[in-house]
Amino acid sequence: MNSAGESPFQNSYSKEPCLIGMMRNHRLWRVAALSRLMNLVSLFIGRVRGRRGRFWSVRTSVTSVMGLCQSWMKLCFLVNPSGKIPVRSITRTFASGKTEKVIFQALKDLNLPSGKNEEMEPGDFTFEKFWELCQIICPRTDILQLFSHLNGGTSDYLTLNQLVRFLNEYQRDPRLNEILFPMYDCKWAQQLINTYEPNEDFRKNGWLSCDGLCRYLMSDENAPVHLDRLELWENMEQPLAHYYINSSHNTYLTGRQFGGKSLVEIYRQVLLAGCRCVELDCWDGKGEDQEPIITHGKAMCTDILFKDVIQAIKETAFVTSEYPVILSFENHCSKAQQHKMARYCEDILGDLLLKQPLENHRLEPGCPLPSPEDLKLKILIKNKRLKPEVEQKQLEAFRNLMEVGINEHAAVLDYENDEETETTPTLVEVEEEVTSMSAELSDVSPDQEKPAQGSHKMKKQDSLSAESEQAWLAAYKYTGATTNIHPYLSAMVNYVQPIKFQGFEQAQEKNTHYNMSSFNESVGLGCLKTSAIEFVNYNKRQLSRIYPKGGRVDSSNFLPQIFWNAGCQMVALNFQTSDLAMQLNQGRFEYNDSCGYLLKPDFMRRPDRTFDPFSETPVDGVIAATCSVQVISGQFLSDKPVGTYIEVDMYGLPTDTIRKEFRTRLVPNNGLNPVYNEEPFVFRKVILPDLAVLRLAVYEESGRLIGQRMLPLEGLQAGNRHVSLHSEANRPLTLPTLFCNIVLKTYVPDGLGDLVDALSDPKRFLSQAEKRANQMKAMGIEACDISDVPECTWTRPVSGHGQSSWNMSRSTGSCVEGRSPPCVTNGTTAGRAYRGEPVIPPLKIEELIQSKVYLKLVKKQSRNMERLQKKHAKELQGTMKSQTSNVLPSKEEGAAGWRRRLTRIPSRVQRPQILQWTVKVVRCGREIGAQALPPRPGSHSRGPSCSPGKAVGSSQRGTNEPRAGPACGHASAAT
Repeated sequence: MNSAGESPFQNSYSKEPCLIGMMRNHRLWRVAALSRLMNLVSLFIGRVRGRRGRFWSVRTSVTSVMGLCQSWMKLCFLVNPSGKIPVRSITRTFASGKTEKVIFQALKDLNLPSGKNEEMEPGDFTFEKFWELCQIICPRTDILQLFSHLNGGTSDYLTLNQLVRFLNEYQRDPRLNEILFPMYDCKWAQQLINTYEPNEDFRKNGWLSCDGLCRYLMSDENAPVHLDRLELWENMEQPLAHYYINSSHNTYLTGRQFGGKSLVEIYRQVLLAGCRCVELDCWDGKGEDQEPIITHGKAMCTDILFKDVIQAIKETAFVTSEYPVILSFENHCSKAQQHKMARYCEDILGDLLLKQPLENHRLEPGCPLPSPEDLKLKILIKNKRLKPEVEQKQLEAFRNLMEVGINEHAAVLDYENDEETETTPTLVEVEEEVTSMSAELSDVSPDQEKPAQGSHKMKKQDSLSAESEQAWLAAYKYTGATTNIHPYLSAMVNYVQPIKFQGFEQAQEKNTHYNMSSFNESVGLGCLKTSAIEFVNYNKRQLSRIYPKGGRVDSSNFLPQIFWNAGCQMVALNFQTSDLAMQLNQGRFEYNDSCGYLLKPDFMRRPDRTFDPFSETPVDGVIAATCSVQVISGQFLSDKPVGTYIEVDMYGLPTDTIRKEFRTRLVPNNGLNPVYNEEPFVFRKVILPDLAVLRLAVYEESGRLIGQRMLPLEGLQAGNRHVSLHSEANRPLTLPTLFCNIVLKTYVPDGLGDLVDALSDPKRFLSQAEKRANQMKAMGIEACDISDVPECTWTRPVSGHGQSSWNMSRSTGSCVEGRSPPCVTNGTTAGRAYRGEPVIPPLKIEELIQSKVYLKLVKKQSRNMERLQKKHAKELQGTMKSQTSNVLPSKEEGAAGWRRRLTRIPSRVQRPQILQWTVKVVRCGREIGAQALPPRPGSHSRGPSCSPGKAVGSSQRGTNEPRAGPACGHASAAT
């Protein structure tokens, strides 16, 4: 990693150690972090500038070589007081059931200090030495077998051609377009050899050794996923409802929902992990200061201050991602403390808080939500909102009352204690104005939406003291209000306005994109069960939030995949629980630079597309896939000599989800380098690859999870890949990896495999005649000795239908006249086609009588016949009228006109017209005769059959002398 974009193995065989040059002259920071969002741990992070830092951060959790680099750097940095690396630290790193004698002997072979109590200089322990040590401790017999298979076991290297063949046939996705994604060539193969081959002589000759192949297979160029998927690659200019949003439920808790501990630090950790929607359960404080707090209501959970949480959100909201953060308020506070909440949000967040809607995205029906790009570095509040007219009046009254309180604050205090003071009438008038307002909560009326005038902010020099303000706020009451929402807080809500869900039809009629609804998992599943398609259409337009049901007191999670299939944007999970659902969530949102936003598939965004999340057939415009996974081996899986096995699952649409079916055999007493060599696990039909996720999980024989990895199928790469594992909490593990062979293909239905293979590679599927010609050539018969067979059309009679032939159009999938039927398949079908026998057996008349399809076609043909006859009759009448107008005289001309026209010869202009219309009349007669309706099955009386290859009723004398008459025994109405 001497420069950005280079492999860690680049120049690893040179004098300068890998990675040391990168870290030189940079700072090393110690950062306190939380493991599993609860346990505090320490991390050492090196400050790396520019693209190098980007290179390191993106690939750390993806490629296996980065795990080796991390382990090596840890040994180099964690030195003893004398600045040297103890040998004991190295033995602890590789404690995988191997005795210390093996490690000591390996160090001795590498000319390094090998004594138990010895130590070495960090400069002597280069990454190249560390790599060789790993190869000795964990030998890769699986890669050696692959290497021998590629070169046939005849040499100790791969040639350029062998390497190119390996890259194109084993490591390339066959679904890729060869123009957009060209095949590997010798030039590219030579670049790989120059990068990963440690032997200089091999590099000059264009050879790749087994060690070089191993280095390539573990490098970032052979990552299991496309590295660009881990960067910001998706379009971020779509409406907010078109994205999946990484969301948290009861963010403040560190454990159970009942009696759990609340912690401010959790908000920092969750936001740093990529979450974009956090929840704040707000309650009135019980202390003397009356500060709003965040807790889980009456569930005996500890309290944290609201203002501390807002401060933590400000500090970490846009560290990992610049895209908007949504604060989901579950508001139980009184209006006095709601005003405090609004003030804290305004004062602490400042310009980060979005208080007014954008000019280009008004709060009107049909107006889509702004995009994440439009809302960059903005924080949105999700809280119930008053009607705009009520909100505006209450804000005006609140502002007037505050002015009265500022100018007459002594009178306010007197008003509380003495109702007969002189200021009572003035304050009563104000309160009556407030009382007369109707404060019913509902969705915002678009026609009356105006910028709220509640941005009034008291200056410190004009404000009351803390005690006076508390007393004044206590006197400010909404006696006649039916809601408990402070207008000052209500005015800060814009694009995320929660309302009670009243049905999909009503939501579609209102078409207010800024309204959203929340569902617990049970209600959400009910909506999916009864109205799945409507739920998908709802999520194309508006936001929906799914949260765990109340019965999950242990903070467990539901699987979010079922709601992602319906397009639900904010599927809120308990981040403190590292279960399967949370692993699935973190694995999916690892894509797109962990920004917390993932663009939904096209058909889940377009209003003109219909999608059923329970569909079992391929979606229009989406190519189904076939995924095959063969688990070959594992490396450094456990530091104990335990048995291990692997489970392979697939999550996606219900028809794509396969769980607990694919499992390898148990390899006993080997946690270091077990070899499984299982038969491939085939997921034959994945209808929607964009939403499918592949899961690899490693378990001990006792059932304890060692490591897991979630790989979205959308960015998965085919070939032999090393999959680095993550912990249960989805943190990257440094050494444990799985070596797998992944095959990705386009799904082909049963019975069409041979046809697809023939179309994809016609050279491999020669016709029967070409195969026999090649066999004759092997016997000494040359092509010039074989003469061509005269072309003919094979026909056969069909009962009740005259003669049918192979002379049919290619568009119907049949043969062209003069050619034998196409031979795509082998065996009996091909033999019949070559001998001229019918491939499809003939049907009997009795079977046709009972066939609904045939009767439907007969009716359709009858309707077409009637329409065609009317069309031709109309054209015939128009032709006769135009011709008679040129021949017959008008009434004014009389008998003299008759004599002139009967004796006049047609002019040169009239002759072609007469001939043209005469030919048209004859052709109309022929077409009507050819389209005559055949008799119903069972009726054997019909006219003489005619060959469709000839024009019935045509004369041999040419087109200038047409002969009209019945066609095929049917009278022509046109003639």
